[in-house]
Amino acid sequence: MPGEAQRVIEEFWRIQDSGDYTKLVDLFAEDAFLEDPIWGQYRGREAIMGFMTTMVKEMGDRKVHFTVDEICGDDHAVWARWTMHMEGAAPRGGVGIYKVSGGKLTYYRDYMDPAAE
Repeated sequence: MPGEAQRVIEEFWRIQDSGDYTKLVDLFAEDAFLEDPIWGQYRGREAIMGFMTTMVKEMGDRKVHFTVDEICGDDHAVWARWTMHMEGAAPRGGVGIYKVSGGKLTYYRDYMDPAAE
């Protein structure tokens, strides 16, 4: 049965589907940590907002969107398997690892499959 953390990440993906990544920031704890395999590490809500602002522009310019394929978690930790879709490129899979405490994301790290050759 899904727990609190899984419900938070399900909401994360509903918001992300809108394409406005800045709306995700409210889901993060003030001292949250985020690591993206391409863009690097961000600590704290302010730094995460900067990253999400960049993502709105970059993903829009590159015509990238993500779909979530599977989410599994409990009250504390979640993983989500996702696919990145980009115009003119083969879909690329990945996995997000999330930790939630008090209804807020405290840790988020993505891992991405290598690009198809």
